[in-house]
Amino acid sequence: MEMDLNALAVFALVAEEKSFRGAADRVGVTRSAVSQTIRKLEERLGIALVQRTTRSVSLTEAGERLLADLSPALSEVRAAVEATRDLRAGPRGRLRLAVSSIAERFLSGPFLAGFTAAHPDVELDITVTDEEFDIVAAGYDAGVRLGEVIEQDMIAVAIGDEERQLAVCAPAYRERFGVPSHPRELAAHRCIGWRPGPKLPPYRWEFAEDGKEFSVNVAPEITTSDMALMIKLAVAGAGITFGMEESFRPAIARGELEPLLEEFCPYFAGFHLYYPSRRAMAPKLRALVDYLRRFEWEGNATARAESAMI
Repeated sequence: MEMDLNALAVFALVAEEKSFRGAADRVGVTRSAVSQTIRKLEERLGIALVQRTTRSVSLTEAGERLLADLSPALSEVRAAVEATRDLRAGPRGRLRLAVSSIAERFLSGPFLAGFTAAHPDVELDITVTDEEFDIVAAGYDAGVRLGEVIEQDMIAVAIGDEERQLAVCAPAYRERFGVPSHPRELAAHRCIGWRPGPKLPPYRWEFAEDGKEFSVNVAPEITTSDMALMIKLAVAGAGITFGMEESFRPAIARGELEPLLEEFCPYFAGFHLYYPSRRAMAPKLRALVDYLRRFEWEGNATARAESAMI
């Protein structure tokens, strides 16, 4: 059976936009033309792909499966077309990135401002999210996450040096409640926890002892998805909190927070920019990767040296 590749591309746009009108605007045709294209595709396949109501558009089980199989191939095609089209003009166009909220170095002003200054024709579209999902299926060019959770079929480029997580508290908290000498003692303390999403449980605090990793399931008195709020609460003496060292570093340098349990907080592979393996990488993504590799990061090696001098 000969397949209409254009119809498949239109189907993917409808799935992405969750709207016939949105897909029509992207293609530059009428809504009825998109609807007709989807109807003919469904007739050819002999199965419904899209559920239509007066207010919304969603995929059937068959539609979801088709989209999952199509997305990597369509991403390859789009990248190849963009790479060919942009060869003469250089890096340009919208670059969609999904970035972890705690990737402090990547989200720093100097890095992003420097990249846009070097490549003014590239428009950065950054979604800051801690949800785990398939960036290819969602239409992103690349993502930034901790190296340990990146899928093995992705290409990953390290951002700066190693990272570690720390427990911290304000000096006022230490004076009032004391501090734990071992992570197991955290259960007896007031804690400020983090959760990646509203329907997910609080993050378990991870430590290591004698080369063996273990986690502590604290019972936070306050839980939030906002790292900035966690830091404010900790500085105010509300409790002990736990997160990436670089997030706490400014407050530690000002004396507002102090690290705890450092001997149980080892370094590990930090954040990486990751993207799918493609034979033809779009120039805009290649520009970001090249800039990332050249950028002079203020890494943890410097922080470790400073800590050793104190």
